Amino acid sequence: MPQLLAAELHRLGASKVVPANTGVAFEGGLETAYRACLWSRTASRILLPLTTVKAATPEQLYEEIRAIRWEKHLFSDGSFAVEVKSANATIGHSKYAALTVKDAVVDRFRERFDERPSVELESPDIRIHLQLRLDRARISLDLSGSSLHRRGYRVEGVLAPLKENLAAAILLEAGWPGIARNGGALLDPMCGSGTLLIEGALIAADIAPGLYRDYYGFLRWRRHDETLWQKLLEEAEQRRTAGVKQLPPIIGYDADPASLRASEENILRAGLEGHIKVSLQDLEQQLPEAPAEHGLIATNPPYGERLGEVQALRSLYSRIGELMHALPGWQLALFTANPELAAHVGLRGRKPLTLFNGPLECQLFRYDPAQTTAARGAESAQPAASASEGAQMFANRLRKNLKNLGKWARREGIDCYRLYDADLPEYALAIDLYQGDKLWAHVQEYQAPRTVDPDKAMQRLQEALAVLPEVLQIPREQIHFKVRRKQKGSAQYEKQADTRHFHEVREGNCRLLVNFTDYLDTGLFLDHRITRQMIEEEARDRHFLNLFAYTGAATVHAAVGGARTTTTVDMSNTYLEWARRNMALNGYRGQQHSFIQADCTRWLEQEAKRGKQRFDLIFLDPPTFSSSKRMEESFDIQRDHVSLIRNAMALLSPGGLLIFSNNFRRFKLDREALSGLNIEELSERTLPRDFARNPHIHRCWKIRAPA
Repeated sequence: MPQLLAAELHRLGASKVVPANTGVAFEGGLETAYRACLWSRTASRILLPLTTVKAATPEQLYEEIRAIRWEKHLFSDGSFAVEVKSANATIGHSKYAALTVKDAVVDRFRERFDERPSVELESPDIRIHLQLRLDRARISLDLSGSSLHRRGYRVEGVLAPLKENLAAAILLEAGWPGIARNGGALLDPMCGSGTLLIEGALIAADIAPGLYRDYYGFLRWRRHDETLWQKLLEEAEQRRTAGVKQLPPIIGYDADPASLRASEENILRAGLEGHIKVSLQDLEQQLPEAPAEHGLIATNPPYGERLGEVQALRSLYSRIGELMHALPGWQLALFTANPELAAHVGLRGRKPLTLFNGPLECQLFRYDPAQTTAARGAESAQPAASASEGAQMFANRLRKNLKNLGKWARREGIDCYRLYDADLPEYALAIDLYQGDKLWAHVQEYQAPRTVDPDKAMQRLQEALAVLPEVLQIPREQIHFKVRRKQKGSAQYEKQADTRHFHEVREGNCRLLVNFTDYLDTGLFLDHRITRQMIEEEARDRHFLNLFAYTGAATVHAAVGGARTTTTVDMSNTYLEWARRNMALNGYRGQQHSFIQADCTRWLEQEAKRGKQRFDLIFLDPPTFSSSKRMEESFDIQRDHVSLIRNAMALLSPGGLLIFSNNFRRFKLDREALSGLNIEELSERTLPRDFARNPHIHRCWKIRAPA
């Protein structure tokens, strides 16, 4: 925010304004300093530098501080506080530095006046600010006294993730002052405690943000000019009285009654009752009506602290995009700490701005009506003319794939297939289509390498998600988006949401349940389509064992193929229950179909030692790596595959068949350690056409036991 603050200070009469990474330096008289405290909407503190001294040691700092004429700033019976900021300082302990400063100030007063000021942390007469860097210390007075984001209207104890000065910065960057001057309205569909609404009203009504504060760091300062201060307050009151008469509509909604009560209390304390309207309404259930022909939607939606929460919020962000479509002529400012969720808005916007909410890095996404219209066009046969050249290339590639792969899928009777797999490197997505009761698209973004500009990556993602409904001819509610980072072991199976919303799809003669929201994967690995068909063909009259079974799709194929018995083993009860449901969906119940919750590695080792069970057909598809809490030790496919295969072979009946596969791209089968086994690689033969661009998606072998 330094550039915003610099512009503010210029308007307030400051001279020699110099923005820096952590603040803005400026020059001006006492009136300029007072105006900055009263009128700055984006500043946190206003510091008055006194001097810079040497501070190589605590002793040197003490002497330098004691030499300052503190009696010019503070009465001997007054109060003060010390705040220290340190960066690579020779004096390493900031609390010790603060104590040193306190002792030096107190000792100076005691020696000269036989009286000492007291330390008051909350509302001292003056607050001394010490900036330590290397062997130097800059001493300033904090004229603001406390952070200027504390306007004085917020109810204490109410959760407020958005600071007031940050809310003002969001609105300023979104162009709210100009929108308000032209009669535009302000709408926050998830207003929480009302911070954006109140700051928007303060801006539009020309109300000084510091007008409600009852404490500043200069009010009991010995050099304070009370007459000047009262003059500035009177001017601010007059501007407020005139400004509130011209306020445009400012509307807020929220689904939480407690948040609305806090919002109403804050509005009352800000003196804006009757000027800001807030109502109980859930954005996911109902879109707000437009309070004016044009305006600004400004919102700070939840972003989720855990992965499951993030996935559950996708539909909420999609609703924000729908709201933009429902309000043509409006602009949108969306502030979030999770830019991945912003992609679900489905609009193309300007380059996002990075802003910090305390230590938390966040981004401001801004969209205008022209961009919304360009992203709309679901009824158009071609991307909007304003779409980028890259977006049009992406859309054209999708159409080409739909024509070619769609024809192949219909001919082969395939309902679920991969449509697009990073065909264009700039659009690094995997897009899978699932035909169930509706056509569903499951979109995963491959995590971009660090060499890729994150802003460009985000822009391309937004472009891709914007054209998908148009090309696929489906509403965006039927498009599910996730980010695929590098996963280890069972991480790909970890829960991300809890909707428990399943859809039935078909694969050959099998009916299977998929879930697009709760996990990174859907419950059906499409690259193993041919492998599962092979299992179905091999299963007749055989006893089948499915290890690391996941959702049991291979078990269903074995049962459909006529297996006499099936045994499904997985460590997750959740996935075993999913496997049971898949089997039941196809009419397979009873004791001949068993489900075992166990660490597959340990279970296989134990059963191999017991030597009592025999299977004719085993499917072994382990993860690359696993270190679950339920496991006694970690599993690594490259390290452990020999013992895993040997133990599986020990359970095979004479002439039985083990189908072994994995997805580790750098995997090397240790044929020397597996000497004596009849091994045939099937990797190329089990690679479906829709995964031809990614020939290393999995490796697969047949290993047959001696007859």
